[in-house]
Amino acid sequence: MTPHRNIGFVAAAATLLAAAPLSAIFERWTWLIQAAVVVAVVAGSAALSRLGRMPLWGQVLAMLAGLTLGLTWVFPGGTELLAFVPTPATFAHFGDLLQTSLQDMRSYGVKVPDVDSLLFLAVLGIGAVAVVVDVLAVGLRRPALAGLPMLAIYSVPVAVYVDSVPATPFVVGAAGYLWLLVTDNVDRVRRFGRRFTGEGRDVDVWEASPLAAAGRRLAVVGVIVAVALPLAVPGMTGGLLNNVGAGPGDGSGRPGQGGSSGRVDLFAALSGQLNQSEELDLVKVSTNETTPFYLRLGVVDDLRPSGFQARVPTGRPITRPLPDPGERAPRGVDQQRYRATVEVTKNLNMPLMPVYAEPVKTDDLNGNWLYDPNQQVVFSNRDNARGKSYSFDYVRSTFSPAALRAAPSLPSDSPVMRQQTERPSVPAVEELVAQLVKGKSNDYDKVRAIYDYFSVENGFTYALSTRNGSSGEDITDFLATKVGYCQQYAAAMAWLVRAAGIPARVAVGFTNGSKADSGTYVLTNRNLHAWTEVNFSGIGWVPFDATPAAAVTGSVRSAWAPDIDAPEEVTPSTGSTSAPDAAGPSAGPNEADRLDKDTDQGLTLNQGGPAEQSPVWPWWLAGALALLALLAVPALRRSALRRRRRVRAVTPAATALPVPGQRGETRQVVVGVDAEAARADAHAAWDELLDTLVDFHVRVDRTETPRATAERLAREALAERGDAATGVRLLGRAEERARYARDPLTDTELQPALRTVRGALAAGADRRTRLLAALLPPSVLQRWRTGLAERSARVVTTSGQVRQRMSRWSPRRLLAHRPAR
Repeated sequence: MTPHRNIGFVAAAATLLAAAPLSAIFERWTWLIQAAVVVAVVAGSAALSRLGRMPLWGQVLAMLAGLTLGLTWVFPGGTELLAFVPTPATFAHFGDLLQTSLQDMRSYGVKVPDVDSLLFLAVLGIGAVAVVVDVLAVGLRRPALAGLPMLAIYSVPVAVYVDSVPATPFVVGAAGYLWLLVTDNVDRVRRFGRRFTGEGRDVDVWEASPLAAAGRRLAVVGVIVAVALPLAVPGMTGGLLNNVGAGPGDGSGRPGQGGSSGRVDLFAALSGQLNQSEELDLVKVSTNETTPFYLRLGVVDDLRPSGFQARVPTGRPITRPLPDPGERAPRGVDQQRYRATVEVTKNLNMPLMPVYAEPVKTDDLNGNWLYDPNQQVVFSNRDNARGKSYSFDYVRSTFSPAALRAAPSLPSDSPVMRQQTERPSVPAVEELVAQLVKGKSNDYDKVRAIYDYFSVENGFTYALSTRNGSSGEDITDFLATKVGYCQQYAAAMAWLVRAAGIPARVAVGFTNGSKADSGTYVLTNRNLHAWTEVNFSGIGWVPFDATPAAAVTGSVRSAWAPDIDAPEEVTPSTGSTSAPDAAGPSAGPNEADRLDKDTDQGLTLNQGGPAEQSPVWPWWLAGALALLALLAVPALRRSALRRRRRVRAVTPAATALPVPGQRGETRQVVVGVDAEAARADAHAAWDELLDTLVDFHVRVDRTETPRATAERLAREALAERGDAATGVRLLGRAEERARYARDPLTDTELQPALRTVRGALAAGADRRTRLLAALLPPSVLQRWRTGLAERSARVVTTSGQVRQRMSRWSPRRLLAHRPAR
């Protein structure tokens, strides 16, 4: 392997090592396998292009072609030729994957499952970085600059990871970068010349000089310090986004206490769990409350033109005393204290802790967890809810319609009013709200008018055939089609309530799941849900669930927000709620509305059942067979060439006939001697011998005569094998006679001697040399390399001649010879 190719493959390996931090984003290692395949194809394309002595731009084109072939093989669209040759439909498939990835980046949170669009985006990025690293390290011989694209890979998990990225992937990437730098320096020394010590002793190229050894030690120490320093210094263990400042969430603009977490797209993080194809247990909760309300996970209250987004929560450690709303219960609000125990499974991987609203005391949670009293969420900058078990006391508030109706409106200068009523201007929404709240004199009646609007009687239905979004365009489409699921119902009601001048936000969490035993609920990804919360002056945040109750298993309705789609009037007492399974028979998992429930969870289901995915193993098998066929080409070429030479060699050059002689003796007379055929046989045998020498790494000197070459081989490579030495001398004599004599050698067979010499050379070679001679014959690769070089030289020469001829017709040249007036 030449030094350039060696650096090329080291650059490819260093790129894969630099991508190690992506392991903090994906759940599985599928991305690494696919990236390794694509990077290997890119490195192979670069090596072949350099083998053909192509210019740098040609190498870049070859690597881009290899990147395209690798992506086609790993992410097929079903219209490819031979499983890896792209077609126009393949590029359209790639465009669809890129377009889908933009939406999936907002729909998934770390860690990300194996989604084709996100895997394609990651592998495409790694492959593109591999091309840039190869150009910098090999083409431009600037390996130090290759660290910049490698650093770009590392910056991806740093930018999106909620917690700090683990240190181990950084060490792996740094080791790959150091490997590339060391390989480049060793290659420079090898190409420059031999090294000597101060005493004049020759130093092997791989032997570390004192200066080089000191440099390597400093590099290793530098990596260790870079990794260990942030872990040792207090306050430097968080991720990049942990230092983003934010207010306390009340619109005051004052910085919060206790730090803030990175911005979390709550809809996206939940969708990463909701889009699972199977039902997963996420939370197990036990409570002494008979009919609890929804278990909260987070709040989405930042309304922008693109839709609702989660605001960065701020708060104090959960270990400190929490505010107790029972001490200041408003009139008309009934508050009871309960206790709950939560067990989070390993399937819920988020920096948010599920709790009921208004917790007042927690156990088994350390100071890494913070509580935001405004959003009523428990979050962490450094920890994760996965696998946690904890208990907490909470206050359950129930509200009477009379108390809500008597609550005054918030003043316009209130921080909550300013922040929680912000919204983009959508004329259709403003006009609809004006019609709904016309004639209503208090906030509760306005909210109820909007809440009652989302009813079956007004044409609203629950279905899967809608887009997942909460922007102005999405809300307008939802209000026009009146078909959607929980996220759109909650977001639309919050938007309309804000348009009525009343603070509102969207809460995300779990409905009541199936009861494992008394007071214990098992919550799965099918129980994830979104609802609306409205702020009333002097009372606080009051929940309203506008999603049709029949479509949501475990739905809870109340006196202030009853089930408006119930077939008959329901007048529960103050604070009463429906049982978790009292949503009617349509809420059962085996009924027709179960499909609508699956829609609420963001699942991608077909109406006729789960979609059957085509098996992937035929593509892998076809790719493996294609790779084996490609690797077998040199061996097949060598075998065909040997067979052609053998067929030519067995062609008789003469025929011996018995002729009676004197005194009754018979003698052999050679007739029909074909000198040209004998010369062809000798040349074929000699060419086969030279290729055999190349295959077994025996030196070939083209300046030697055939006899000198044969004597050298008999003296050095075949010294201990008399029959082989005799055979090589015979081959040398035949080639010499064929070149220089008038009559070539015609009285002997050359093939037996050739087989003897080949067997002796194979017996004297090691196993690796014999294996390469059989699978990847160096003689064939050398011939191809020479042919490519000659063709490239002819192309360059031809292009130069064409350019020279075209320059004769250059207008500048014609004007230069034009006589002056």
